[in-house]
Amino acid sequence: MTQQKAAGLTRRQRYEAAQRRRAAMIAATSTVLVVAAIVILVPMTPGWEKVQRSFFNLDTLVQTFPKLVEAFKINVMIFAWSAPAIAILGLLIALARDTTSPALFPLRIFGAAFTDVFRGVPVILTVYLIGFGIPGLGLPRPWNSPFIWGSLALILTYSAYVAEVFRSGIDSVHHSQRAAALSLGLTERQVTRDVVLPQAIRNVVPSQMNMLIALQKDVSLLSFIGPVEIFRQAGVFKSLLANFTPYVGAAIIFLIVTIPATRYADHLMARQRRERR
Repeated sequence: MTQQKAAGLTRRQRYEAAQRRRAAMIAATSTVLVVAAIVILVPMTPGWEKVQRSFFNLDTLVQTFPKLVEAFKINVMIFAWSAPAIAILGLLIALARDTTSPALFPLRIFGAAFTDVFRGVPVILTVYLIGFGIPGLGLPRPWNSPFIWGSLALILTYSAYVAEVFRSGIDSVHHSQRAAALSLGLTERQVTRDVVLPQAIRNVVPSQMNMLIALQKDVSLLSFIGPVEIFRQAGVFKSLLANFTPYVGAAIIFLIVTIPATRYADHLMARQRRERR
């Protein structure tokens, strides 16, 4: 009987391995066919030579790429100080929305209003309103800097989204764990800090990685209010050289940064699924 079970398991494993090989072969074949079609058919279009000169000029790319990398450092700098602020503010907003104390009811109202407003207004509008509105008050330097107020616009907008992700993580922790911790004599604050939050934050790490990737790209929106980061620098080169290749160079730099981060987020999500099984 045991041998029959082992043999059945072995046959199933063989079948699953064959299915994986078949799926990998089909995927590889379809990918090769699509790439070959693009490589063969696109150059046959009437306007390909003009597009190649305007968007894929190697000399222009080599000439402008170092300056684009230099401008990208500003993107990284804005991202570096915005991301921690977003995480902290988003967590505070999530906790405010989940509070059950009657005395803290105004915080729940504030948290709900905050997320409704900043999730409802497009990011670019928030950047314009804060980035131009607050410096328009006539503040002295450095408090009229577009770096400060543009970063604040991103922090407020992304905190609203991050807060909702944290709330979903908090809700994913089963109520029985809170009840068990309270029965052991822990206070509500200790339960939240030592039992709920560690599990909630671990559950939402993959989703928050995707938010970080989106934030890295949206830093370029600050170019509309002044900072000469990579998108604005590419626009300067486009005007000087009458060529769109600098935009392609900027896209390549973003892909170099975001693709590894995306793959790492997918890895975290796959690992989380395996752990749940």
